[in-house]
Amino acid sequence: MDVSGGSGQPRSGSDESAEHHAGPQAPGSARPGRNPDGGTPGTPAPASGDGAGQPDDTPPATAPTASGPAPDPTAPTASGPAPDPTGGTRPGDPRPGTAGDGAPPDPDAAGGGPHRPPAAEPPPPTPPRPAPARPGTPGEGHRAPARPGGKPPRRPREPGGGLLMGRPFGVPVYVAPSWFLVAALITWVFGGQLDRVLPELGAARYLVSLFFAVAFYASVLVHELAHTVAALRFKLPVRRIQLQFFGGVSEIEKEAETPGREFVLAFVGPLLSLVLAGVFYLALLPVEPGTVPGVLLAGLMISNLIVAAFNLLPGLPLDGGRMLRAVVWKLTGKPMSGTVAAAWVGRALAIAVLIGLPLLTQSGALGSDAVDNVGMDTVMDALLAAILAAIIWTGAGNSLRMARLREHLPELRARNLTRRAVPVETDTPLSEALRRANAAGARALVVVDAEGTPLSLVREAAIVGVPEHRRPWVAVSGLAQDLTDGMRVSAELAGEELLDVLRATPATEYLVTEESGEIYGVLSAADVERAFVKAMARPS
Repeated sequence: MDVSGGSGQPRSGSDESAEHHAGPQAPGSARPGRNPDGGTPGTPAPASGDGAGQPDDTPPATAPTASGPAPDPTAPTASGPAPDPTGGTRPGDPRPGTAGDGAPPDPDAAGGGPHRPPAAEPPPPTPPRPAPARPGTPGEGHRAPARPGGKPPRRPREPGGGLLMGRPFGVPVYVAPSWFLVAALITWVFGGQLDRVLPELGAARYLVSLFFAVAFYASVLVHELAHTVAALRFKLPVRRIQLQFFGGVSEIEKEAETPGREFVLAFVGPLLSLVLAGVFYLALLPVEPGTVPGVLLAGLMISNLIVAAFNLLPGLPLDGGRMLRAVVWKLTGKPMSGTVAAAWVGRALAIAVLIGLPLLTQSGALGSDAVDNVGMDTVMDALLAAILAAIIWTGAGNSLRMARLREHLPELRARNLTRRAVPVETDTPLSEALRRANAAGARALVVVDAEGTPLSLVREAAIVGVPEHRRPWVAVSGLAQDLTDGMRVSAELAGEELLDVLRATPATEYLVTEESGEIYGVLSAADVERAFVKAMARPS
């Protein structure tokens, strides 16, 4: 099955009182805007919020206007919302005193419907954290801004997940540590069966069993590559393929755009497993029964049939669940309805596997001898059923959560989450910069040169670390982080497009600009996280 970050669903967001962060502002003029609600900085949260909230009683601390009275070493920050030059205070602006350094979570890394042979969808991966900017030291000179045409922003490190085996079609394939555990288990169980069928092999049967385990997971890889090729054909990015304890996962980062594509994307995996079963059957025909090749080919044929049948069960996170979701989506026109239906069928399947598999095994319905007493085989069957049921139940729940998240993702807009900011020159004392910010009703500071070109962003965390009595002697340039191309964000970005830009260049703050290049304000990663938290709490 494949874990398509996109085959989950939308996100939600809500408008609640904003917390300790500031809003965007173009140089020289305060811009109206709204801020996200407060939350604990650094907590990955998905979703967007409108961000409109209650006015903040605490004065802003991070943004000055282009011009203002001479620095006043004793000027304290105001004790209430500063007046807005455009006619009012900006509601929902968080206080500059709180710094957040978390990065927006990744809605796509884990989600929706996994496509992995009997492997259920893993929980959504923890989003990458932006590296906090290096704190500046009071009085430190301003660092030269990154020049256009210089080094491109460094992309985040590729997701790990075990031992890298290769990159077919440009997609990294990892073998998780848990695979070695299941390979040992298959070697032991299959070796015991070989001892009854081919007793003359002796200890060599375990080498044959190990070969079978590797060949079986090679079949699983083919299953996952089918999902990957289909996703790439539909121009959906694939993050990685991972082989693990109960199968494989193709992590597709975006959702299929139509129910037809969703159906095809889910069906190709089981289809390839059926094709492999047919290939092994044809290869078995000329082979003499009761030989090592005959036993191996028969085992691979049966195992691929089991993989195909299991993944065709109509419940998320299995491939059959994604096919059911596509059908309901087509009938209702609502992807969310398809996800809800397939997820609840998946939970019903989990209960059926938990109860039914041990009963079927003990009754002999699966081809083994009926067992009246409780022995080691019965305990192992019950344990296997419990693990499979847990994987299916968890995957179905993850699909529902990601569906709710994606449902509200379009509400996550850079313009709504941006803090108002004012420009200051490099040698401006921090106390004067904060005074200007309070007067303008702004919550962020952008360091500019004499021509008004943005050079760097004053970090909220750095401001908090400077005692109030030192602020008149500390220049803002010593507390700023140089702007790179990746830290410039268009005010028009929204949803997944916005998250992709932020993930490409992890940072604590970003400069938000209009299409004309004019400064709109500063976007804090912590504000984005809080918007995600609010979205996850909203009902669909």
